[in-house]
Amino acid sequence: MEIPPSGDTPLTPLFKTRCRDFRDDPPKGDFPLRKKSPKLCGSNYPLSIAFIVVNEFCERFSYYGMRAVLTLYFLSFFHWDENLSTAVYHAFSALCYFTPVIGAIMADSWLGKYKTIIYLSIVYVVGHLIKSVGAIPSLGNQAVHVVLSMVGLFLIALGTGGIKPCVSAFGGDQFEEEHTSERSKFFSIFYLSINAGSLISTFVTPVLRGDVKCFGEDCYALAFGVPAALMVLALVVFIAGSGLYRKTPPQGNVLLEVCKCIGFAIKNRLKNRSREIPKRDHWLDWASEKYSKQLIGEVKMVTRVLFLFIPLPMFWALFDQQGSRWTLQATKMNADFGIYVLQPDQMQFLNPLLILVFIPIFDLGLYPLIDMCKFNFTPIRKMATGMILAGLAFGLAAIIEIKINETDMPRLVPEESLIRVLNLAKNPVQVTIQEKDLFQQPVETFQNPAEYSKLILNGEQQSLRFTLQHQGLTLAFNYTVKEKSVYSLIVFEAEGSLSSRLITDLEAKPENGLAAVRFINGLSQDVNLTIDSRKFIAVQKNYSPSEYSLLERDIYNNGKCITETGEFPLELGLLDFGASYTIVITNISGGAVKTWKSEDIKANNVHMAWQLPQYLLISAGEVMFSITGLAFSYSQSPASMKSVLQAGWLLTVAVGNTFVLIVAEAAPMAQWAEFVLFTVLLFAVCIIFSIMGYFYVSVDPEDLEEKEEKRETSSRGNMIGLVTQKTKL
Repeated sequence: MEIPPSGDTPLTPLFKTRCRDFRDDPPKGDFPLRKKSPKLCGSNYPLSIAFIVVNEFCERFSYYGMRAVLTLYFLSFFHWDENLSTAVYHAFSALCYFTPVIGAIMADSWLGKYKTIIYLSIVYVVGHLIKSVGAIPSLGNQAVHVVLSMVGLFLIALGTGGIKPCVSAFGGDQFEEEHTSERSKFFSIFYLSINAGSLISTFVTPVLRGDVKCFGEDCYALAFGVPAALMVLALVVFIAGSGLYRKTPPQGNVLLEVCKCIGFAIKNRLKNRSREIPKRDHWLDWASEKYSKQLIGEVKMVTRVLFLFIPLPMFWALFDQQGSRWTLQATKMNADFGIYVLQPDQMQFLNPLLILVFIPIFDLGLYPLIDMCKFNFTPIRKMATGMILAGLAFGLAAIIEIKINETDMPRLVPEESLIRVLNLAKNPVQVTIQEKDLFQQPVETFQNPAEYSKLILNGEQQSLRFTLQHQGLTLAFNYTVKEKSVYSLIVFEAEGSLSSRLITDLEAKPENGLAAVRFINGLSQDVNLTIDSRKFIAVQKNYSPSEYSLLERDIYNNGKCITETGEFPLELGLLDFGASYTIVITNISGGAVKTWKSEDIKANNVHMAWQLPQYLLISAGEVMFSITGLAFSYSQSPASMKSVLQAGWLLTVAVGNTFVLIVAEAAPMAQWAEFVLFTVLLFAVCIIFSIMGYFYVSVDPEDLEEKEEKRETSSRGNMIGLVTQKTKL
């Protein structure tokens, strides 16, 4: 979710929603003379803004809709592990916040806003189309899918980032200078369209992915194709309004000027290190040989604020994990809300929804109440409070992760395996394993084991002797057991005598909240099973096991069992989230198949609703951190430097995402421990930021400019001995 800036700009909309989508200040001063654009319904609103608002809605729908399903796409379509999926997701997010600098330079120094939006939107569309084609399973092998997806994501990042600094500012260009009130209200509508696109897409695209099936699996091609179609529509709508737009020419990019000024100051200072040369009050004063004192004074103001930005990436490192780590956490939870089963990636829609709820509550309720209590709730304190709330959200996420792990399979180490016994015989069986002190009590018939027993081996694999005692008879079987594996010893009666099989079980929970099921055919004839209209399983006779099949969580009571003697109904009951089942076909009686179901891995028992508190905390933290941070930084900089602060703010988001991918790849750890790590780091950064804020002195940019002028006047006589080798004066 993105929130707009507020403060002494034309960006104080009725709904203070997104900030990071506003990447450039609306142009100030007189517009070039153009024929006036037609107005909407006789008002002062140009007709052209309707095309811009619709374009923004479609573009935000396409971006957030595509990103909502991205982590699960990596996990289930590419079969990457969670760490790699998280790393690539955040690499993409970081790139999306680095590229706006490129778009701003293109628009201000070369093409202008209109052409930049057109050209980069075409790149954006091409990226979406490539991404959608790469999600078609029948198109090539996995290498082809990965290449197409990565190329598509790169082009999407270039497109979405490149147009960020242009669209809202281009909308501001459409208004005549005297219509400032209408322009301000336009930004309210503009940001409302952003929220609407984000909210709808993060709810709809996971449904397209999970509830619609194509090519026999989740329909990622459709989940990416619909956002692609919306981006095509966005481009078509924007071009359709071409004849109505006011198009201002490029006027130079202040960000480049600031970078050149800073670079020149550093270079000039290094060239003039002699003790004979008088010192200057500020290191940026070494740029005075080439740049005006006004620009140097404004750069000083900006650098003061940018210094405060240094700790901020840690907040975004936590915040943007809603689409990665929190979504992965949701896949391991119970998503049944009674009337609706939520997809794990749908939980992300809570953030834009809560932002829309929290902004008026904070602005009209909480902040005025704090003011009535005579508490000086400064911007720095608000931002620090936002950090604390985000840290608490991750603390809750860690607690939930620990509860989730209670139903996970134990982590296996070398020379260790897990085993259990399924007694399908008619009487209890005593099982003894060579030199192992397991199964002290006889295993009852059709007894569902409470848990697996740990089997310690003397190497990577070991041949073990299993002894079965049944009704006074003793039988022995030899099986080879491998380390880091999970087994079930099936004991059954065949042809009047006791027999056994050692079969391999799942070592971990099924991914994405699916249920895993396999069948053991206890009949004396082969069977063909139909679980639903799409799943067919053949199982051989005499207690042969089938492979595991992954199914959506549902009640399966309409199956069929086809044998040599006929077709019989098959009822499996509820196959729950994240569980693994072994279903034994015991006999056919009364015209129906009789089965026995064993839960090998417990179902997800932590409800997804427990994620709501962490979403509440981090959304409240975003409102206090993001709106306040931009409003504060805007108030501390001159009007001409606000786009520089936008670039700095964007880079904090990019750096935060980069930090997450480094942690995911370089320091893999248990997920709950990683949540705790980020909590501790954010609390530590919050303390540092609070100390920095304590010593920060708020200023009025106009007053600071006057002081700089006086200081420049008094120090002009101190520059006589300056060495200026290879420097243009």
